[in-house]
Amino acid sequence: MAKFLSTPRLTSIHFRTVTSTLSKPPSSSSSYPIHTLSPISLHSNSFFFPLYTTPNPCKNIHRNFSVSAFDTKNEDVSSSSSSSSSKDEAGPEINGDDVAKSSTKEDQYPSGEFEFQEYGAWKSLVVKFRMLFAFPWERVRKGSVLTMKLRGQISDQLQSRFSSGLSLPQICENLMKAAYDPRISGVYLHIEPLGCGWGKVEEIRRHILDFRKSGKFIVGYAPACGEKEYYIGCACQELYAPPSAYFALYGLTVQASFLGGVFEKVGIEPQVQRIGKYKSAGDQLMRKSISDENREMITALLDNIYGNWLEKVALTKGKKKEDIEHFVNDGVYQVEKLKEESWITDIKYDDEVMSMLKERVGIPKDKKLPEVDYRKYSKVRRWTLGLTGFKDQIAVIRASGGISRTRGPFSSPSSGIIAEKLIEKIRSVRESKRYKAVVLRIDSPGGDALASDLMWREIRLLAESKPVIASMADVAASGGYYMAMAAQAIVAENLTLTGSIGVVTGKFNLGNLYERIGFNKETISRGRYAELTAAEQRPFSPEEAELFAKSAQHAYTQFRDKAALSRSMKVDKMEEVAQGRVWTGNDALSRGLVDAIGGLSRAVAIAKQKANIPLDRQVSVVELSRPSASLPEVLSGIGSSLAGADRTLKELLNEVASSDGIQARMDGVMFEKLGGAAYTNPLFMLIKDCLSSF
Repeated sequence: MAKFLSTPRLTSIHFRTVTSTLSKPPSSSSSYPIHTLSPISLHSNSFFFPLYTTPNPCKNIHRNFSVSAFDTKNEDVSSSSSSSSSKDEAGPEINGDDVAKSSTKEDQYPSGEFEFQEYGAWKSLVVKFRMLFAFPWERVRKGSVLTMKLRGQISDQLQSRFSSGLSLPQICENLMKAAYDPRISGVYLHIEPLGCGWGKVEEIRRHILDFRKSGKFIVGYAPACGEKEYYIGCACQELYAPPSAYFALYGLTVQASFLGGVFEKVGIEPQVQRIGKYKSAGDQLMRKSISDENREMITALLDNIYGNWLEKVALTKGKKKEDIEHFVNDGVYQVEKLKEESWITDIKYDDEVMSMLKERVGIPKDKKLPEVDYRKYSKVRRWTLGLTGFKDQIAVIRASGGISRTRGPFSSPSSGIIAEKLIEKIRSVRESKRYKAVVLRIDSPGGDALASDLMWREIRLLAESKPVIASMADVAASGGYYMAMAAQAIVAENLTLTGSIGVVTGKFNLGNLYERIGFNKETISRGRYAELTAAEQRPFSPEEAELFAKSAQHAYTQFRDKAALSRSMKVDKMEEVAQGRVWTGNDALSRGLVDAIGGLSRAVAIAKQKANIPLDRQVSVVELSRPSASLPEVLSGIGSSLAGADRTLKELLNEVASSDGIQARMDGVMFEKLGGAAYTNPLFMLIKDCLSSF
């Protein structure tokens, strides 16, 4: 066996430009040289920038919280696509009967929409009593403002207490807790350039709108703002920006890079076998320009994302879609113009917004605004606020990142989806009688084909014993979709990137390069096809090329047929929407690849329905993973906390000693790969220097 094709992971289109580039394989678990590639790889298309660094669920440490926000209604979830009706750009034509059928099927599912219910006198008394006996780190001053800075990468996994990154489930949970917490008067969001996909952005926006139902204020502040940032910011009640703010609401672009000419000059010949005319993962290696199929697919995706943005912003601002598009095409960058056109509430510096908030919560000007930040508020338990402890339990299993079968010797907890670890978790849930249903949360561009199939099998077995609902975040494509299709129902966001039912594999022929640099390599083998992927110094022989193509076609046939079986579709119908094509969630719904549009809350509501739990009954959602902290994360957490002077060193060391989730490893690779502000801390640098001297 050999290592599989190294292609970038699929993420969503960013707020301005996305550049296609090469990335490392999702796992370093193999000792094979980098020039050998696997016979089979289920990987998503490669025209997007790799952005995933997500923790891997490793331990069965449970984190309970309740769902008191899921309604009993069965309302429509609006879905819009500016290009889904275009036959030229949206792929196979979908007739009216198919669209009506998918809409009717979606209507059968509960919406999972948040309904804020104020506590009664008894519940309020219980919550106040619990707050009296809360842990010291859970204590929050009455009238506090929850402040969160949204910037950079946002993981779909729960983060360790020492991680400096943002976690989508913790952001959403904080907003939920703040809605019910009598000590929180409102929320203040700092919104800066984001590095996540549109699925996570949609989930954050939904929770902001849900929080507003509590009647508390939520204010946004955007010093640097593109389309994604504004998509979140306009959901706030008020949005402010400084006079010198960088606003770049100019539209969306996609850039695709191609290395075919570069490889040709240096003497490298990529021999790529792809099945599916839209499976463009090998294009950047072989081609010098974009293919017609790839252009068609990217155009449709871009139209969907841009159309959704225009419609949602227009709805929020109470304007016509054409007016929003006209404003974008005017190329407005002046903050004053944004205020005049009501795109922002006012022009204020951060300190001015803080002064305004002090006045709003009744704090004298000479006093400091009581605040609680994202990190500290994440430690407040839902139990303290009366949001957990219900009888019926639904498990959530999270799977994020590239897919590998086993963990490599130098891989970290953020190595992506390790099939053998996830399978252990799935089997333990299947054997447990605690959980009435399971939500499988997927945020993956794909990866190893064998690993994907093994997980598919285990998910199918799990679905035979209890309801399993797949919930997609930014992307669930190729191997990520392979996992999802084993569930009884699939829920995707409007702009989740999914599908990519195809196969790509190959190897590099380095013969010309070796000749130019004077390098020679001789291979002695036994067996007709022994050198199939081992001989990188020569191209495939005709017999080898034929076998290689047949194995790739066989893998694709298995993938497509299992997709048809899982989705109860005819094979020829599945073939129309397969071919390696990536779809947005809305388009995937109309083509039968997903069942409903929504976030995690809707997936939980559907799980309740399928488990025959009354929709008005509250349930506890149990997170089955809590990430362990690596040594650099621990040191980084200590350094950042000391810099903030929030806690004493003694308290931090006691916390480290009592943390049962810590795995202290001295992984040299991790020390080199991890960078950023944490390494500028003097304490961290001193410890790092000491460790490196051993």
